[in-house]
Amino acid sequence: MNKESLVKEKVEYQSVGEQISHELAAKMVKDHHDKYSDESKSYVIGRKIIDEILAQPGCVGVRFFDAINESGIKTLVYIGIDSNGKNILEITTVNDYGKLAVTEGMSADRGQTNLNWFS
Repeated sequence: MNKESLVKEKVEYQSVGEQISHELAAKMVKDHHDKYSDESKSYVIGRKIIDEILAQPGCVGVRFFDAINESGIKTLVYIGIDSNGKNILEITTVNDYGKLAVTEGMSADRGQTNLNWFS
């Protein structure tokens, strides 16, 4: 095994993702629906919570996790990530007294499940 294969490539997390065509998006959603027709079709997540997550110091993206809520219903949990791809679980800030304070990073849920699929 050579030295280069041991070095992990640096991922530019702020650049992950790309626009795709409506046709490809519809095909991908339909293929998932055909294979997993008993699962939720989509989730709606408002801009406000996404903006709040992205506004955390050092946040460059959002990671989405499949989850089960308190009622046993499939949902998503979303957490900000830093430029190393690590979940932002704590944020260090300076409080009003000039002291360092550690607060919890944002974890979010409560998106709206939508039974309609790509339309």
